[in-house]
Order: sequence, then structure tokens, then C-alpha cells
Amino acid sequence: MRVFISGGCKNGKSYYALRLAKAQHNGGGLFYVATMKPTDAEDRERIDRHRREREGWGFATVEQPTGIEGVLGKCSPGGSFLIDSVTALLFNEMFPVGGTSGCGAISPAEKTELGLLRVIDSIENIVIVSDYIYSDAMVYGDLTENYRKALAGIDCALAKRCDIVLEAAYSNLVVHKGKELLGKLYDKML
Repeated sequence: MRVFISGGCKNGKSYYALRLAKAQHNGGGLFYVATMKPTDAEDRERIDRHRREREGWGFATVEQPTGIEGVLGKCSPGGSFLIDSVTALLFNEMFPVGGTSGCGAISPAEKTELGLLRVIDSIENIVIVSDYIYSDAMVYGDLTENYRKALAGIDCALAKRCDIVLEAAYSNLVVHKGKELLGKLYDKML
């Protein structure tokens, strides 16, 4: 199954995503696709915390901070995947070190969306994590607004393509799509 989970910061998305990806594991590989490039101590601590949280779960970590479709050449598509997160992936594509995205004829947002859709279409069991940083009423500068708008568009495309769509809010899951399918996965999570 293809699962998309989004929500606010520190609402349990990664924890739920780990459990969902593990529940889908069918004997093939179990892959955690890490997209964050640490830029400061807080990022490094978050990465360390996520590593500790998945210790003993059997995940092989695959670093793929840009060019997400590259994961297809590194892993067996018959496995179960967890991509964490779309938010970091888009950031890396839009704001690369050195200042040039190098995406050619398409924008970094289009590159990210198309790459993620290729991955989703190639993998049967996948959980994708994003953050809904575009949901508040604040108005930011153009650069931030462009990023938020791009993330919202990618998230919509992913939600349309996925079988299950979840929102993590206040450490609870809200099911927006695929309640019956989630019930089957939930039975495996117990």
C-alpha cells in the first residue's frame, strides 16, 4: 500500500510511519530513505533521535537528500520503504549548497514532485512523510511562500496517488483516505 502522512512538527508522524512501514514489510528489504541534510546542531540531534527510534526495527538507511528517484537504483522495489521527509527533500532541491538548483528546464518543485511520483509508481509498499508547514495564516517573504506553495502542491499530488492519507495532529492520526486499508495495516501493527 502507498501511505502518505503529514502533520505538524513533533506530532508523532515518524513514529507512526515506522510502524506502518514495518507492518507492510513482506520479507523484502525494509528501507528508511533519509532526505535531511543537517545544517546545524538541532538538525543533527533530530537525525540522531530518529536513528535511535528505529534501532532494532530492521531498517536499512539509505541517504537520498536530492534526486529521490535515485533510490530506485539503490534498493529492491519489492521491499517496504519509508521516505522521511518530503519537506527536507524539497528544501534540498530548492536551496542547494552553492545556490544553484541545476534542474534545467523544470523547477526544483517539479523535479521533486515528478521524482516522488516515479518512486510511488515503482514501489508497492511505501510510506511518505511530510510536514504541513503551509497551513498557518502567517504571511512570509516570497522565498518562504514559494517553498510553502510548492510543498502544498507536492503534498496534494502525493495524497491523490496514495491509497491511505493520514494527518498527525496532537499525537493522534486523522484518516482522510483509505480507512478500510488502514484497518488491515493496523491489524499487522498490533
